[in-house]
Amino acid sequence: MVRAVIFDMDGVLIDTEKHYNIAWCEAAKQAGYTDFTREHALMLRSCDARAASKMMKGIFGEQFDYYAIREIRRTIVAKRLAKYGLEKKPGLDEILAFLHKKGIKTAVATATPLELTLQHLEKIGVKDQFDKIVSAKQVENGKPAPDVYLYACEQIGEQPKDCIAVEDSPNGIRSAYAAGCMPVMVPDLTEPDEELKPLLYAVVKTLADIQGIIGKE
Repeated sequence: MVRAVIFDMDGVLIDTEKHYNIAWCEAAKQAGYTDFTREHALMLRSCDARAASKMMKGIFGEQFDYYAIREIRRTIVAKRLAKYGLEKKPGLDEILAFLHKKGIKTAVATATPLELTLQHLEKIGVKDQFDKIVSAKQVENGKPAPDVYLYACEQIGEQPKDCIAVEDSPNGIRSAYAAGCMPVMVPDLTEPDEELKPLLYAVVKTLADIQGIIGKE
């Protein structure tokens, strides 16, 4: 029985991953890494900073200053969001209304800092529709480690096995799976590959389609 649904934010609730992807590529090129591609940026989705830094150093060498490049990326993303605004992902209002009607708890477990998360959710008018909102910055290890999902489950008072975790990225899916949640992928920039598929409870096209999963429970 599904007792709670825990959502990632970027790429799941709001259509921001496209901006992050462009910004990572621009920031890396500004730092002199002209061979940094869209695929490298995709690897960084929801990834813990320490793990991301190690991964990028492994690809580009020890001189790759992940944290400095991330600051450039943050500036670029802020400018892009100021220009284009925040867009809700399809089906968001529908799934939240459905979950509330069913009495199923809702939470957010994101890699984004908490203050920025609250700002974004406030801007799209859904901040008050979640029982808890937590950030990976509040736990020891970010995604793909399970910490943030375990923390979210603790905060809402539910066992991971009774919680659907909605994600769009491999790092997020691995985090939810390791925590013992039911990972549901709503693909955003990429589809699940053969390595990821065994970890998935389900794949749906939009957030609204999660209703079908819960209806079968």
